[in-house]
This record gives sequence, structure tokens and C-alpha cells, in this order.
Amino acid sequence: MNRPARLVVVALTASTALLLTACGSGGGDDSSSDKIKGADVGSEKTSASPSAPASQDAAGRPKITLSKEFQANFEDWTNSDPKLQAILNDGREELRSKYAAIIESNPDSEAVAFYNSGISLTSARKWIKSFTDTDDGLIGKVTVYDPQVHINDSGSGVLFYCVDERKASTKNRKTGKVTATPDKPESVLQYRARLDKTSQGVWKNVSLTTVAGGCN
Repeated sequence: MNRPARLVVVALTASTALLLTACGSGGGDDSSSDKIKGADVGSEKTSASPSAPASQDAAGRPKITLSKEFQANFEDWTNSDPKLQAILNDGREELRSKYAAIIESNPDSEAVAFYNSGISLTSARKWIKSFTDTDDGLIGKVTVYDPQVHINDSGSGVLFYCVDERKASTKNRKTGKVTATPDKPESVLQYRARLDKTSQGVWKNVSLTTVAGGCN
């Protein structure tokens, strides 16, 4: 299991900042089919606009709403292959569900459980709880970009993407104290997720690792 990236922030600043807390969990398959060529150096982006967030549908996908104080902007979150677009859609909502749970101070969020299972769910709840235990919420914005997605030989989805957290901060609910994410390369993380498709057609995270500075 990877060390939670929040420890990176502790090393950078005396007061812990936001999202370099990205939940890092082990358990991923390290086979070649789970690796995306060029993932560590980025890839060419398309000019297409991201599709609208998923809402309730036949599979029961929850509607996820973020506060007006916090934005998660997904850039070029499209793929011409409908199967790969489905992975992108559920991968996006998985991340948004965790942000919403932090904002709502709800580590037991049903939306987080909807998009995660096994070790990924355990890790996600631990990450969210690290905010709720200190009574911190999220403000500002993150930019999520450079999605790279494929289906590996075993049928699992593999999704890599970058999250720029340098314009996001934590805000303590009791004191109002705002702690900004350091404006450093380590505040841009690469997320590496493996997802399995349920019988209802939902792509759920089963493992997730994060690499601080992995998109630079």
C-alpha cells in the first residue's frame, strides 16, 4: 500500500494542506497490460469538451453535487470509444464522490461506496476521515486532465489521469483557517486506477495509487 500523499504535504509545510492526501492504495496489478505507454510524461490532449456529470440512471448512479466554494474541472475528459468513455465517466464520478464526502464531512458516503470496492473503498474512507477528523473542508479548485484509459487483458479498466491541486485549499469549519496547497511540482499528482465492471454496468475502483509530481 502506498503511503498517503498527505504525508508529502507534511514534509513540505508545517501545517498540512489539502489534497496531497490523495488516497493511495495498493493491490493493483503490475502487469504490462495495466501500464499506459507514456503515462509518466503526458500525452497529446484532444480539444473535445468534457461530458456532463453522471446522474441517476438505471444502474442507480448517485447524483453528486459539490459546494459552490469548490470546483473540480475535468479537461478533455472524452474518448471516441463508448466503452472507454464509460470508464472515464465513472472514474470522474468516483473522484467527485470523494470530494463531496470531504465537503459533507461524511466518510461513510454511499456515493463513495457506489464507486469503490475492496481495498479502494477502505483507502478512500481513510482519506476522507483524515479531513473529517480535523474538521476540514475543501475550497478553491482542482484541475483534472490528461486522462489515459484502456481495458487490459483481464477485462479490467485502467485509468491514469493528472490532478493539479495548487489552487485548492482546506478550510477549517470551526476556526475558518485556510491552508493552501503548496505551489510546488509535488502538488500535481498522477492517479493510477484499476476498475472492474459490475453486472449493472458500473466501473468501480478496485485499486488506486497516486504519484506526487507524476505528471511533470
